Order: sequence, then C-alpha cells, then structure tokens
Amino acid sequence: MRRWRRPLAAVALVCALAVAPAAVAAPPAPHVSGNALVDARTGTPFVPRGVNWPSFEYACLYGYGYSNARSRTSVGPDDADAANIARWQVNTVRIPLNQDCWLGDDGLPRSDSSTHRTARGYRRAVRAWVERLHRHGLAVILDLHWSGPDGVPAEGQRAMADERSVAFWASVASRFRTDPAVMFDVFNEPYSRWNGDAPAFDLTWGCWSGGGCRAPTANDTSPLNRRTYTVAGMQALVDAIRGAGARQPILLAGRNYANDLTGWLANRPADDQLVASLHSYPGQGCDAPACWDAEVAPVAAQVPVVATEIGQDGCRAGHVARFIDWADRHGVGYLAWEWVLPDGRYSCHGGTAYSLIADTRGTPRPPVGTTVALDLGRLAFSAPTAWLAAR
Repeated sequence: MRRWRRPLAAVALVCALAVAPAAVAAPPAPHVSGNALVDARTGTPFVPRGVNWPSFEYACLYGYGYSNARSRTSVGPDDADAANIARWQVNTVRIPLNQDCWLGDDGLPRSDSSTHRTARGYRRAVRAWVERLHRHGLAVILDLHWSGPDGVPAEGQRAMADERSVAFWASVASRFRTDPAVMFDVFNEPYSRWNGDAPAFDLTWGCWSGGGCRAPTANDTSPLNRRTYTVAGMQALVDAIRGAGARQPILLAGRNYANDLTGWLANRPADDQLVASLHSYPGQGCDAPACWDAEVAPVAAQVPVVATEIGQDGCRAGHVARFIDWADRHGVGYLAWEWVLPDGRYSCHGGTAYSLIADTRGTPRPPVGTTVALDLGRLAFSAPTAWLAAR
C-alpha cells in the first residue's frame, strides 16, 4: 500500500479536525443557472460530489429492513452513518429508492417475523435519513432505482418508467417540495433490451422523452417474456414533480444505462431546472476521455451534468481516476458507487464488489475508495483527508 507523506499542512489539518471540528453549515440549496448549479443560499457555484447510499431499493424487498444500517443493532442509518460520510468531505448523497415500497404496491415493503413494515414506515425512514444527512451539511438526490408496473413487484431495474412511476414522483415531490436541499433523479438507468444479437426493445429518444412505447416487464437480469407495459416518458415524470409544487432541480438520465447523452439536448422536456445525469463504468459505450469530450462536454456547455454513478470493481481504479480528473476539469459533478461494506465472498482479485469502504467507520477501501476520498479531500483542503494523511 502506498504511504502518504505527512506535510505540516496535513498534520495541522488532522489536529484541527480532531480537536475542534468546524461547525456544520446548512446544506446547499441547488438551483440551475445556465449550464451550472448554484447554491441559492450563498450564490456560489455548486458542483455535486459525493457517494451513493444504496439499500432503500432492496432491503424493503428482501424483508430485512427499510435500509441498511451501520450495525445490526441499528434500526436504520443513524447519525454516525451520516457523520462517516461527511468526513469524506462530500457535499451530496444519492439515495436509490424502491417504487413499490414507497407506494405500498404489490405487497411491498415486506415484513419479517419480528417487524411489520408499511409504506408509511418506509417513507418515514427515507425522510429521517434525508434529515440526518442535511444536519451534516449534505444535499440529497432521491433516485427512482427499482420500479415495476402495477402487478409486477419492483425487484430490479426496468427499461423505463411506468404509470406508477408518475404516482411515485407526485408523492415524493409533494413530501419534499419545501426542502431546497433535495434534488430528484427521476429514473436510474434507461436502457434498450437485446435478445441475443436481436433488439427486443429499442428505447428511442422519442419514447425516452414522451413515452408511449411498450417495454418488457422483465427486469434486466431476468429472461424475457411476452409481457410488456406502456412506458411513461421523462416529460410525464417532470410534470408529476412540478404538479406537486416542487421546484428543485430534476436529473434526467440518458439512454444505454445512463451512459448515452447524444440525444439528450434535442429531446429534453420543457423545464428550466433540468440536469443531465450520466453513469460511467468501464466497458460502457462512452468510457474514455475522447468520448467524454465528444459527447458529454457539449451537453455540459448548455446544462449542468452530474455523473450520478461512477465505479469500478476489482483491483483497479484507472477508469475512476481518469473520469474524476476529466470531471473536475469540466465542472461535472460525480457520485461514487457505492457506500456499502464489501461482500465477504469476494476479494479484490476477480471480484465484483464496488464497495468504497472497508469498515463501518467509513475507512476508504483501496483502490477505488482511496482514489475517490483523496480527490474529495484535495478539493476540500488541497491536502489529503485525516485518515488518508495518516496511512
């Protein structure tokens, strides 16, 4: 493991953090101004940089909780979890959600032998986590991650939103419309579906925007069947949020699992608070600086762009490091995937773990966790954060 030299500035920073932590400022209130986000509280530019907190999308489905927790004795994420995330000098946390658990559709959320869970309880748990993150000065992005049309449990990623997604966003936006530190990521990863070498469902930019096409009910890890549902387009989701009285920024993910923004500008809904959402992983169609220059930079010249997921598994962090460097130079925000403990079945070698942390204290897990934490610390202090400086 590489050992960081500890210059006097870094040592002073460690002592200052240990002895007299700075007062936590109010969370930013993002607002779109031209091609940038601005903190409406201060009038200064705001570039979202942070992490994803997954589990609200799957814990309620698998029936062991509404979300993961720092320890098995915790009911849900607590103040210590929020404090550990804030120590990375992030300014934003993205929270993936489950459509059925929020609405109470299709038998979700599931209960277990000791706890009866309800949609009301799920909504309260989400709000409580948002408020804890805010108390640590963090903005929040609420993301529709797992969905399913009426009668189909939200047990994975669908190709696009459905009619219940409109109800989901009307409800979510109504509850958070007075919270200026929340943004809405309306659909995680729109995609087309292939059956071998033949297209089974082609998500055109027209359907992405206006809906109306028919998508498979099967999620992207299940075999295709003949069942389909009518897609709700991005315009309908934007309208649902605005109809609920919420005026915060809305993030719209591109096609090809949020990696393709080529038709985003020409097909975006009519709204002045839109942000383009990009995902970047190795092996996706646009995974190199030349493509980012050609396809992402032109979008960022007109609207804010935030990479709401970046990540890499295994023992390498080259892709993440390259994207972070490019994003920092272009004013593009990023949120790393994912703030969870590594699965004990996998090792760094040949594994599929994307975990950023090595323990419940939030210690960065090399190589990706340390790469992200170092960049966040550099941006915040122009020096490594406390634990990186001490390694």
